[in-house]
This record gives sequence, structure tokens and C-alpha cells, in this order.
Amino acid sequence: MKIIGAGLPRTATTTQWIALRMLGLPTYHMKDMMADLRRGVDVWRRAYLGQEPWDEVFDGYEATVDWPAAYHWRELMDKYPEAKILLSVRDGDAWAKSMNDTINQIYFGDSFMRSMCQARYRIDPDWAAWMDLNIDTLWKGPRGAAANTFGEREPLVEAMNRWNDEVKSTVPADRLIVWQPKDGWEPICEGLGVAVPDEPLPHAFDTEMFKSSITGGAVAAVSEYWKKAHPEG
Repeated sequence: MKIIGAGLPRTATTTQWIALRMLGLPTYHMKDMMADLRRGVDVWRRAYLGQEPWDEVFDGYEATVDWPAAYHWRELMDKYPEAKILLSVRDGDAWAKSMNDTINQIYFGDSFMRSMCQARYRIDPDWAAWMDLNIDTLWKGPRGAAANTFGEREPLVEAMNRWNDEVKSTVPADRLIVWQPKDGWEPICEGLGVAVPDEPLPHAFDTEMFKSSITGGAVAAVSEYWKKAHPEG
């Protein structure tokens, strides 16, 4: 393992995933978890309970970014002592807005996305388990990344700052890469000791793409459930 992402969701983690793969590092991302949701939720639930199934999760990978792996950055830092810790950051107000426009819509929003996600929750046990795991890692307990926030801007900004400060104060300076998208390739490549690619840094999975992916998946699941329940039409 060469890179452990410690950045919160909505800090360009998909951009990091693409960039690290472009640098030749097989990289774990929530996309990998959701590609096999039943297995993914099972293994990360075990991780949440302290069983540390890291060899099973990261077999074949050389890097990890995004949630829920970032929730476990402390354990992963100890498990892989040679890995660099990649902390992705962004402006607090911009992050709060992004969270409220995306992830928080699933749980707190007065929106079509929330309605469809809640409908899917009732008919899809794997999806329900995924939503519950997010609640546990984002909002519950002393380690919940966004604990005591329910969409309010100031508490969200405080939660982000608290998270980032803890990573910065814990990780040794020679292992820490602090990065934001405007920094481009250089901090990541310098931390890895590799050349900067000629291609521009990719930009991926903005707010509209998130909404389309989550809402579209929920609509498809509910539609399929309805067709099976009412084959006559």
C-alpha cells in the first residue's frame, strides 16, 4: 500500500481515484464497494466493528481513497507503515454546500433523491445496510466525521476542520500529503516520487453526476421491484 486517503467525502476523491490509477496504482474507492454491495457492506461493517479485514479488502490494491476507507485512516496508517497519507481538503463553505447538495440529501433533504433513496431502503436490504453504515461512520459516536451536524453550514465547517486538524496533528510530516484540486498533480507526484504526467488532472463526479448516479440507481431499483411485484403491469 502506497497511498491511504484520509480526506472526507466530497473532497475530490473520485478525481484522486482516477489520478492514482493514471499513475499506475490500482486504487480502492467506494465505487469498488458498491460494485458488489452485499460483500462490500459486509466487509466494511466488520471493519467498523474492529475486525480489521484489511488483507481481504485491499488484495490487489496499492492505494485507497474515499469513504468508508478514509474513516479508518488511523488503523490503515499503522497497518501500512510505508504508505503516505493523502489528506484532501477544500474550502469549508464549499464543502458544506457540496455535502448538503449530495450526501445530506439522501438523509435529511426535502428532495426527490431522498424520497427515492428511502423507498429503496425499504425494498433493498443491501442498500439499507449501506445507508446504515454511512450513518454510523459519518454521524454516530466520537469518530463520526460529521457528528452533531444535520445540514447546518457552521457545524459542518467545524466538523471538517476538526477532522482535518486531527489528521494533520497525528500523521508524521514525512508521511502526510495535504492536497486540494487546485494544487494539481505536483503534491501527489512528489509524495510518491514519480514524474508529473503531461495530461491535465482529471475532474470527476461533480454534484450533478452524484445526484444522477444515486437517484438513478434508486429509481431503477424501485422500478425493478415494482415490475416483479406486479408482472401483469
